[in-house]
Amino acid sequence: MKIATFGEVMGRFEAENTMRFAQVMPGPMKLTFAGAESNVAGSLSYLGRSAKYITTLPNNPISTSCIRFLKSLDVDCSSIQLLDKGRFGLFLLETGANQRASNVIYDRSWSTFSLTTPDEYDFKKDLCGCDWLHVSGITPSLSKACTDSTIAICKTAHEMGLTVSFDLNYRGKLWNWGEKLTKRDLARVTMKKIMPYVDIVIGNEEDASDMLDIREKNNDVTSGSLNTASYASVAKEVRRQYPSVKKVAFTLRESVSATHNNWGAILYNCEEEKTYFAPEVNGAYTPYPIMNIIDRVGGGDSFSAGLIYALSDETLSNDKDAISFAVAASCLCHSVHGDINYTEKEEVLKLMDGNASGRVNR
Repeated sequence: MKIATFGEVMGRFEAENTMRFAQVMPGPMKLTFAGAESNVAGSLSYLGRSAKYITTLPNNPISTSCIRFLKSLDVDCSSIQLLDKGRFGLFLLETGANQRASNVIYDRSWSTFSLTTPDEYDFKKDLCGCDWLHVSGITPSLSKACTDSTIAICKTAHEMGLTVSFDLNYRGKLWNWGEKLTKRDLARVTMKKIMPYVDIVIGNEEDASDMLDIREKNNDVTSGSLNTASYASVAKEVRRQYPSVKKVAFTLRESVSATHNNWGAILYNCEEEKTYFAPEVNGAYTPYPIMNIIDRVGGGDSFSAGLIYALSDETLSNDKDAISFAVAASCLCHSVHGDINYTEKEEVLKLMDGNASGRVNR
């Protein structure tokens, strides 16, 4: 299968070694390339799946370097347009540690991607030969043009018979383009236009509330523990409101601190009305304890990539294996610096089988 993703790739400036902005500015910062959908495409390609990335970038040497980077991951870049308008979007990352949270500053206004309207794409051509489209809620949050383009590509993919997955991905620092609505209300109005074309919904414990106005009142994501059983009812409500949805996957992150998270997920099959948790030990949900996080940015994207890979793989096509694979892949991503999950399928399968000791391979 060939997976297409649609969104904006940015330059990621990072204060290294968990240092604060005040400690490194003025001074050198590390620059890499990252973005939710490009992360998914790169991670899928590294797992061995054919992936295509659809976006627009400014016609300059930074974009050329970015495309070379994506090509080095074997991502199909044939639908990346270089346009003579706008700029390259950026974000700055200050990585947290222990009880100090990470901090992201976005610098994305007037980016080329945010200025590109649906009529400047040829989505039918871009999606020709693809079986799956993946988009996230970050894309429509950037501008009205991006919202219109997101609706257009999801509608086109749906009409062409592609599977459409959507990672809700609410970002409170974005959604700044609405003049009369609050950020959450703008996101919810937008999602009502997108969700009829979505087959698979991906999110976390807050996204369903922020983006779809569907919530579980008994969960506090900052407490370090979650009422995991409640998420099946949230997934059922998603299906009730949007009958086109076939599966709902929620990551279950228990944030003990910035560097200690417990990690798992739930997959709800709407048509079979069955719920699957991962990971499990002796039939009971038992999250992975990640006690020394190297980099959690991109962790959700690695989950999306793992789930898409598993659901499109003949040997992992059942839902229990699919959610187990996605959780294991994203767990390993927390040990990798950067947004791309440089983890191979065999490593994921070993963790799925219970090999979590981290012993040296000799």
